[in-house]
Amino acid sequence: MANKRTFIDINGIVLLDKPQDISSNKALQTVRFLYTAKKAGHTGALDPLATGLLPICFGEATKFSQFLLDADKTYQVTAKLGERTTTSDSEGEVVETRDVTCDEAQIRQMVESFIGVQDQQPSIYSALKYQGKPLYFYARQGIDVPRPIRQIEIFSISIDEIALPNVKMTVHCSKGTYIRTLVDDLGEKLGCGAHVIQLRRTQVTGFDGLPMFDLPSLQAMSEAELAEKLLPMDAGIQHIPVIQLTDELADRFSNGQRIKWLEGDLGTYRVYRESTNSMLGVAELEENRNLQPKRLVSQN
Repeated sequence: MANKRTFIDINGIVLLDKPQDISSNKALQTVRFLYTAKKAGHTGALDPLATGLLPICFGEATKFSQFLLDADKTYQVTAKLGERTTTSDSEGEVVETRDVTCDEAQIRQMVESFIGVQDQQPSIYSALKYQGKPLYFYARQGIDVPRPIRQIEIFSISIDEIALPNVKMTVHCSKGTYIRTLVDDLGEKLGCGAHVIQLRRTQVTGFDGLPMFDLPSLQAMSEAELAEKLLPMDAGIQHIPVIQLTDELADRFSNGQRIKWLEGDLGTYRVYRESTNSMLGVAELEENRNLQPKRLVSQN
């Protein structure tokens, strides 16, 4: 009988290059098994169709995943004009076919019109949850449920290639942006319909310039090599300013106590023990100048 695998406490982040045709949860569980990590989570699901950067957090790093979910992201997407599908991507059924009568100049002009702040309604096939279940759960049963309209921002969108009926673009956007919905909206504005045939996340703010690893590469690594690929738990939140505490204040903070702090602007801070430069957690400096712990790192 094969030895039962023992899962261990491990802290850190590995940047996965998610393959196509598997869910983000399946990718997460595969990587978790490789690292034998007791606790793991990802930061922002990618559709099975999509590939690219999926940060996998282990242990204490999962406490800061919300900050990664809130980060800006960059995608490369290929849209096919002339067809609209049930899911706004190539995994759905074609529900409408129209001639592509727009020219390159019209496409470029319409693409540029999406730059800026706007309201967006997620696809009924998205993973956004309603009453504890993802929207696609209801969609597959033909049940219509409310879909909240979100405010998003497209910071930049550029056309990389036009080879009609396909248009390849790079999109830098805020959290909560659904690229499938963006492409569907583009198709409707052009009057011909469109859906996603290829999608790749290339960047998540906080991990700029850091390498990601595909599953075959990780599966071929030794335990020591896997450990070398781990980033520290605070790797994705380096943009958050830092407060260093003396040992006395650090002990109080680690016990969940507020600290009176008179320096700096109000807002979110990473908090460290000055003597060891070890991370204690994330806190909010409030109007009363109290440093309120929000996420604490276990000191055990």
